[in-house]
Amino acid sequence: MAETRLIQSRYRLLDLIGRGGMGEVWRARDESLGRQVAVKCLKPMGPQHDQDFTRILRERFRREARVAAALQHRGVTVVHDFGEHEGVLYLVMELLEGRNLSELLEDNKQLPLPVDDVVDIAEQVADALGYTHQQGIVHRDLKPANIMRLADGTVKICDFGIARLGHDMAVTSRLTGVGIAMGTPHYMSPEQISGGEIDHRSDLYSLGCVLYEIATGAPPFDLDDAWGVLVGHRDTPPEPLRTHRAELPGFFDRVVLELLAKTPDQRPVDAGDLRRRIAVGRTGGQPHLEPTGRVLLAPPAPVEHPGGPAALAPRLPDWTRGMTTGHKATGTAAMSPDSFDHSAGLTGAWTTGAAQPAAGRPAGAERPTPGPELLSILASRHSAGLNLGRLGHWEEAGEVHRAVAAERESVLGPGHPDTLSSRYEVGFTLSRTGRAADALREFAHVAQGRERGLGPDHPETLAARQEMAYVLGQLGRHFEAHQLYAAVLASRERSMGPDHPDTLRCRHNLAFNLSRLGRLEESYGMARDVAQARARLLGAAHPDTLVTRYEVGYTLGRLGRWTEALQTYREVVQARAQALGADHPDTLAARYEVGISLGRLGRSAEALELYRALVEDRTRVSGRADPETLRARHGLGVNLGRLARWEEALAESREVCVNRERVLGADHPDTLVSRREIAVGLGWLGRWADALTVYRQVAEARTRILGADHPDTLAGRNDEAHCLEQLGRGQEAVELYRQVAALRQQRGIPSH
Repeated sequence: MAETRLIQSRYRLLDLIGRGGMGEVWRARDESLGRQVAVKCLKPMGPQHDQDFTRILRERFRREARVAAALQHRGVTVVHDFGEHEGVLYLVMELLEGRNLSELLEDNKQLPLPVDDVVDIAEQVADALGYTHQQGIVHRDLKPANIMRLADGTVKICDFGIARLGHDMAVTSRLTGVGIAMGTPHYMSPEQISGGEIDHRSDLYSLGCVLYEIATGAPPFDLDDAWGVLVGHRDTPPEPLRTHRAELPGFFDRVVLELLAKTPDQRPVDAGDLRRRIAVGRTGGQPHLEPTGRVLLAPPAPVEHPGGPAALAPRLPDWTRGMTTGHKATGTAAMSPDSFDHSAGLTGAWTTGAAQPAAGRPAGAERPTPGPELLSILASRHSAGLNLGRLGHWEEAGEVHRAVAAERESVLGPGHPDTLSSRYEVGFTLSRTGRAADALREFAHVAQGRERGLGPDHPETLAARQEMAYVLGQLGRHFEAHQLYAAVLASRERSMGPDHPDTLRCRHNLAFNLSRLGRLEESYGMARDVAQARARLLGAAHPDTLVTRYEVGYTLGRLGRWTEALQTYREVVQARAQALGADHPDTLAARYEVGISLGRLGRSAEALELYRALVEDRTRVSGRADPETLRARHGLGVNLGRLARWEEALAESREVCVNRERVLGADHPDTLVSRREIAVGLGWLGRWADALTVYRQVAEARTRILGADHPDTLAGRNDEAHCLEQLGRGQEAVELYRQVAALRQQRGIPSH
């Protein structure tokens, strides 16, 4: 497009003023109106990029155009036009003559800006944010590079690339990935870091970080270590601004610290409230406002690493050491690359005809050094595969990763970290598509390669071994999984410390596996401890904390402690609804477990009402044939039976069974559970001959699939014997009971 210099016979490109990984910004002349404008272009994706991923990037760019074009305020960049020219999307904006705040700081040798300028900028940005928030738009990436101060002193907010429309939640979730924090580490709110629900108060927190930086010369948590920055946002009270710069007015210090409150409810109500506080402070008055009741969180105690004293400031946990991604949003370009790099890693040239690796290289010949363009293309394709996985497109992601792994092995070698990284992702996609045995082989290969190249205690080696344990569990090889989890956990605790997120993840998985081994008390104790540690380090409402609390509830139920299980599940439902939304799959899954607990406590009428509501919500969110909708309907049928409404229960079980057979298959465990429920209903209605036929179908299918001595098969044979007994065929029943007892004894399963 740059070669034509003319877009749509109207916009003539004059000179390049900004470039990023995904696009360019040009100074241009609008030939129709005779004015200068800025034209932002999205680079076309070559054939090496996955088409689905390319479509998502284009949709995100279109959304930015739609968001920005809807805004008409002196404090927001004006969008004039949007379109597509020769396959390239473009956005035409007003041309701003000025400097962004990052550049102003750099011009000032990173010294803070004059106090009057800082307060004026704060008031103007608050006014612009108040307007955008009233339009239902949250920026989500407010930082110095996205705020321009023009030559006449006007301040404008730029770049709504990851903004969220209040009425466009489904699109936003699809574009950013569920639970993926978007933004720049130095300016992200605690709720944004945790992947929780974000509203306009997240922008207020980010503005607090920006104001802190331009007022003092550095952001509130000024570390080169990105994880240290994120933990600072989450756990550490910011130092008052006046400890860095005494001439700042007291009201401004208070306002910024209130913006930096850890929870949204403790910040100003909205940007209008913020603007009023600043205006009152500038005129010397006192605002008539209720106190916020903000309580700064106590910092966590430092954790000493076995290798010596903590290298970080003592307010940050030891496990943040060594994590080095991310940076402040500063730079010398007129437009920071961050301002429109919508997807990390996609930095290939506009034309991407990659050179193919040489074929037929003689054995022992030195491998030629691959060019940077080819490596960049492979990195781009790897990132595309990751994003497909985040969107749940595991099959497509696997195809991308397999192709990249083959090319990396050819040009870099089988033991190169990048080759092993691609092989690791291949294993991950295999495990998520039900091919656990293949995934196990892939992870084993990666673990061996990483151990040779990086050492047995390296985090990447341990990650591959931990995935091996996970797929061993998928294969039902829980004892082997337990041994591997225990070994990985010992290594993680030794090399990373007990509170590192990866250590806690391993302990969570070990607790899960212990419950599958029947070691319920150990599982409960470990899950409880992990939940407490995650609540302390990540917060009580963090998704990881809630996953472990869910596991605590599950183990409590298996221990027969249903009252405690019910309370735990209800707390998880409430927290997930607030953090993830009432319709999030994790929230709905916890509601299902509440119903299980109510039924086990004999409160079937309550369980029935819960399941009715859950079926409606699951149907609305996922459809009538979705497996989780059918699971909720199964729970509904079970509780109809517990209330002795057996005709209704039988009808529900039959319909669920038919649907499960069509969606999941005749031999799927869930289908067999529904078939058994049909037999239960037939028995309670006195139709024992019909019930026997169905019980035998279930027992025979489980024998064929699971083996004659599997606990589920034995339970089915017990049902069959009970049915024979009810039909007066006592001798046959006794013989079958004896066979079941012998098989239980042989497997070491307690008799009931």
